[in-house]
Amino acid sequence: MNIHNRTNYALLLMVVFGGFLIFGISENIKGPALPDMQTEFNLSDGKLGLLLAINSFSFLIACTFTSWLIDKIGAKVTSIITFVLMAFSGFSIYLSINFTTLAGGYFLLYLGNGMLEIGLAIIAARIFTKNTGTMLNLSHFFYGLGSTVAPIVAAHLMGWEISSAILGWRGMYMIMLSLSLLPLVPVLLSRFPKNNNDETEDRTSIKKLLKDPIAWLIVFALSMAVTAELGMASWLVNYLVKVNEWQLEDASAMLSIFFFSFMLARLLLGPVTDRFGYTKSIILFSLFAGITSMIPIFAGEKFAILFAVSGFGIGPIYPTMMALIAKKYTKGTDTAITFTVTLIGIGTVLSNLLIGYIIQGVTVLSLRPTYEASNQLGMKAGYFFLALTALLCGTICMEIYRRLKKAENIL
Repeated sequence: MNIHNRTNYALLLMVVFGGFLIFGISENIKGPALPDMQTEFNLSDGKLGLLLAINSFSFLIACTFTSWLIDKIGAKVTSIITFVLMAFSGFSIYLSINFTTLAGGYFLLYLGNGMLEIGLAIIAARIFTKNTGTMLNLSHFFYGLGSTVAPIVAAHLMGWEISSAILGWRGMYMIMLSLSLLPLVPVLLSRFPKNNNDETEDRTSIKKLLKDPIAWLIVFALSMAVTAELGMASWLVNYLVKVNEWQLEDASAMLSIFFFSFMLARLLLGPVTDRFGYTKSIILFSLFAGITSMIPIFAGEKFAILFAVSGFGIGPIYPTMMALIAKKYTKGTDTAITFTVTLIGIGTVLSNLLIGYIIQGVTVLSLRPTYEASNQLGMKAGYFFLALTALLCGTICMEIYRRLKKAENIL
């Protein structure tokens, strides 16, 4: 690799790592802002839920066209549009005056997030042709880093005083999302790799993926893994406060340890996946996450630290599965990534809704003497479902491994 190629590779690393960092930040600054938004616009919980549903819908729309856009205008131009759109969405949110304009700003933001998710996955698959598991896990480490620091920085920014006025959630969104312009520097300076697949070769298409049992098994496995990942991040604090009767600060600290485990695993375990094999690694990660999440439910509070330790298992699953897809579908990786991410987006929306209904249903049907006791049982049932989804991911991957071994294509 000559000096020019090394420089270009370094610039592309900045694009991918910086992009994942921005992705983590943009998705996780809403936590401190939502209560103030709700108060200022007098939003009901239903309206707040509608706002979050709009986010998911916008994200899914972006997932359906980004691969096509990259094919038409190239990854470089698509990346420029994505980062500019995300920065513009911050300005739109800053100017919002009611629920409609706020929802419009959020729609643009999550359209950008969806484009970024697919775009980064495709770019990473093109440049990380060696040590794919290591490099994809390292890339997603930066997403975890952004996710961890975003709520803390956002909360501090919202309290800033400028000319005797509080910056608030509007100013915070504009400042934080303006960071999306920073990756434009390496984007403009670098040469993006093109899709090197020979057009005369038998490329992967959506039609072929629809008929491919392994493609569907990957979707189901990853849907279970993402459900566990998002669910544990969303429900862990609630579980510890309501079931174990912890203080909010202590429960939040446990969530921080979970995210630290999550990030550390992505940073350290990538080389393990390249050596041991992607499918076998995911099986072990999933089983570890499911078992460590399930033990505290039955064994009680003294084993609560295992909830946080489960992050070591959950963290590497998504990037390792992306590495498996890149190696399995070398002729049409872009299409395979789009197919997978779009379907798991739909699947995880449905499964996360199911968690809430499980908690509510068990609480209502419980014969315990008080609502609090019934709700504790409901929370245990909901978190048990999350642990079960991690175990299901491992079980489905066993079938993927069996089929790949039969085809003499073990990954």
